[in-house]
Amino acid sequence: MADRGMIRNETLTPQDSLAANGRSFHWASRFLGEKMGHDAARLYAFCRLLDDMADDDIPDGPARLACIEADLASGRTGNDPAFGAFHPFMIEMGFSPAVLSALIEGLLQDQADEVRLDDEAALLRYAYRVAGTVGLLMCDVLDCGDANAKAHAIDLGIGMQLTNIARDVLEDARMGRRYLPGTWVNNMSPPAICIAADAPNGADSQQIAMAVERLLLLADQFYQSGARGYAYLPWRAHLGIAVAARVYRQIGVQLSTSGFAWYRGRQVTSRSTKIRCSVLALGSLFARALPSHDTGHDGSLHHALQGLPHVS
Repeated sequence: MADRGMIRNETLTPQDSLAANGRSFHWASRFLGEKMGHDAARLYAFCRLLDDMADDDIPDGPARLACIEADLASGRTGNDPAFGAFHPFMIEMGFSPAVLSALIEGLLQDQADEVRLDDEAALLRYAYRVAGTVGLLMCDVLDCGDANAKAHAIDLGIGMQLTNIARDVLEDARMGRRYLPGTWVNNMSPPAICIAADAPNGADSQQIAMAVERLLLLADQFYQSGARGYAYLPWRAHLGIAVAARVYRQIGVQLSTSGFAWYRGRQVTSRSTKIRCSVLALGSLFARALPSHDTGHDGSLHHALQGLPHVS
């Protein structure tokens, strides 16, 4: 997920939750139009609330999350007020309970005393659960019923999550979490990453920087696949998602420009940068008028995701 939630999120309106917690997505939602923008905000707000529950940022959060997961599995509306309020929207949009359950599984994965992902396959499965699932849910919000679009939607979500992980290496380590694959960083522990941040020229810090570079290169593969799915969207949805992807990918671009200085904390995008990214995203609309040379989805991107919803 994106930025950390706060206890007040349960009482915020969808638009206020989006503005408070997802500035890049809030910017991009302006391009979706009133209905799609509102529906996207409703989905975002619910996903944010699930994230808050997982992080125990609201009372009895993990227990509530487990109840919601059980209700999804059994087809019940349940007694949780947040899920009860979301359920009519879930039915209206046709959201898949299996996809929502996969999202919850990913959020609960973060609740271990210490999170250490073993390898690239574990990284990609985690990114699918917490962000690829959101890409799938957004297909329903954006009136995109073509089954061929789903693989690209998964990939765009994964690309964004990999960027998120690259941005938050130090912040996550301070919370006992290491999403960089252990095989990339000699299985460095979160406390060791925190120590490495104080010695930017040290061997451990340089190894982390190389892992961040590798992570962003991997993210670009998924962004490229995600962009090939824009053509399945209505044109206004195409523009909104292209803007969101451009703005979010810019975080990685800035991190790269800094020499992968992960130890300096998270990158942010300025308003002027968001405007520039939005203008560049307009260019992707022109490609819709050109003859299609789409060769289909690159299945190799999903080798690690077999068995997860909508992965073939």
